[in-house]
Amino acid sequence: DIYERLLLENRDNLALNVYVALCYNKLDYYDVSLEILGAYMQRYPDSALAVNLKACNQFKLFNGKAAEAELRKLHKNAGSSDAFADNDLIRHNLVVFRGGQNALQVLPPLVGVPPEARLNLVVHHLRGGEPLEALKLVKDLEPTTPQEYVLKGVTHATIGQYMDQLDAEDHLKLAQQCFQIVGSSASECDTIPGRQCMASCFYLLRQFEDVLVYLKSIAEFLRDDDNFNWNYGIATAASGDYKTGEEALMSIQSESFRLEYAFTAWLARCHIMNGKARLAWELYLRMDTNDESFALLQLIANDCYKVGAFVYATMAFDVLERLDPNPDYWEGKRGAAIGAFQMIVAGQEPKESLGDIINMLRNTSNPQVEYIIRTLTIWARENGVPLQ
Repeated sequence: DIYERLLLENRDNLALNVYVALCYNKLDYYDVSLEILGAYMQRYPDSALAVNLKACNQFKLFNGKAAEAELRKLHKNAGSSDAFADNDLIRHNLVVFRGGQNALQVLPPLVGVPPEARLNLVVHHLRGGEPLEALKLVKDLEPTTPQEYVLKGVTHATIGQYMDQLDAEDHLKLAQQCFQIVGSSASECDTIPGRQCMASCFYLLRQFEDVLVYLKSIAEFLRDDDNFNWNYGIATAASGDYKTGEEALMSIQSESFRLEYAFTAWLARCHIMNGKARLAWELYLRMDTNDESFALLQLIANDCYKVGAFVYATMAFDVLERLDPNPDYWEGKRGAAIGAFQMIVAGQEPKESLGDIINMLRNTSNPQVEYIIRTLTIWARENGVPLQ
């Protein structure tokens, strides 16, 4: 407000446009910042400060390539490549524009020079799967800006997911507090990042109904954002809205997200709860045999049993029983097989499924099996159902 008043009173002082544009950049009004900056750049197109600010706006509005192209004008005007390369701010921004390229070479010596260097190094470590390295940078950081609170919160939330329960609680509590401070602040509560922070706060508290209050308020702006759809999909599914959860998860394009076990597990649950147990089974078939596939089998077996998808419940319990001769798996398989038979009798499952059910029962050595198979076989013979 002060700069805008000064600009109205001193329109010939073009440098004030740069300060006003910088303020709008800090407020995330990047298009307004560009427009105001244009008045100054018409007169001083080679200003290093103005070109750099324009590049930062281009990065936020478009992408790193557009931003770097703007900075290259400075390189051309500098006349010496060394003058361009030795500018700490430009070297820092090029790392950001290039998606973290050369971050470990450029950013560590710059920590504390531009304030953003520390934060961007934290981002680099988090994206590289190095949360402990990120923690070293934020451990003693006393946040004063929303960005610092957010990054400290994300770092502690990430570490909290990989720690033992006792240690995790402290990290998750600190993360929740950081998110809450930002999301409830007067300056951020009505911004998209502010509402994301409140959603994250309630997410860590597992209060998914409250998560959705905030995510739904910003959904129209982030429909194509994989990070948003990940959180929105899981939150809606955890709240019992499996249809919306399935749609959100299916819209995720990032391969790294789709390879996460949590993605597969929640998508499988949504498929089952939406009457698509076959799709959940296909997710299992595409997995390698490991602890995660075993966990998914348990989810499919129990969820299918719960919703009455007894054929697929039998299939899942059958595999579980062969992998681990736990009596609980036999009991689940027995109940699912009988449930599947009842649905076949009622005409709710194709009669051809009976042969598969009997074959799976034969995989068990329990003495109860023969009686159950005999009962199913007699019914099949009396009703003209061929058994292979």
